[in-house]
Order: sequence, then structure tokens, then C-alpha cells
Amino acid sequence: MALPLATKKALTLEAARRIVAAAQQEAKRNDWTMVICVVDDGAHLICLERMDGTQIGSVVVAQEKAATAVRFKRPTKVLEDAVAGGRTVVMKLPGATPVEGGMPIVVDGELIGAIGVSGGTSPQDGQVAAAGLVVLEDN
Repeated sequence: MALPLATKKALTLEAARRIVAAAQQEAKRNDWTMVICVVDDGAHLICLERMDGTQIGSVVVAQEKAATAVRFKRPTKVLEDAVAGGRTVVMKLPGATPVEGGMPIVVDGELIGAIGVSGGTSPQDGQVAAAGLVVLEDN
């Protein structure tokens, strides 16, 4: 008897590159330097680019924002807002980076990865991450 196995969508390197490129266009349009990364549904890095002049600390922060978006299946802004609203216990959640800039990548209701952005203010990071996800609307 065959095992009942799931069929799932998965990000490709090409899809990750297109998401990063779209996000990078938004950053460039605003003269912001950013680190932009895409991770898969296990929070493993697929693609990362650090724009010239971006602080190196943002390399790790962008990856952690993306991983948080996968782990908690929601934008990191939701966690940031919870902390700002007084739910400081959120800061104790293992693997949580409650800072705007991480967004899950969902296709047909299925989480397939996340984008993480760091280098600007939290709203700037969120804006650039959202711009990266616009390419999904074409599918």
C-alpha cells in the first residue's frame, strides 16, 4: 500500500531571483541600500543580495526576518505591532525577529517561503519586501 504523500509547490532559484530583483528595483527607486533575501518553506536561504553600501549587519537580519515569516506564517510587522502594543512576551518567542521587513510567500493558499529585507527603517524594509511579492500577482 502506497503512503499518502502530499504534493506541494516549491520556490525555484529563478522565482527567488525575480522576487529579489523586484524588491531591489523598489529600493533603488527610493535610493535605499538593502539586503534582500528569499528563503524556502523550511527557512533555508535560496537567494540573497546585498546592495552596494548596505551595512553588513543587515545580512543576518534580513535572513532572520524571512525565517520568522516562515516560522510564524505571517509578516514580521504583525509581531512588531504586538510588541509595540505591549505584548513584550513576543520577544521571548524562540526564532522570532519582531521587526518589519519579513513577509511570507503564499501561492494558492500554500506557504512556499518568505522574503526578508533589512537596511532601512522598518517601514522602508516592509515596503521593499512587499514590492518583491508583486511579481507573484502575474502568476
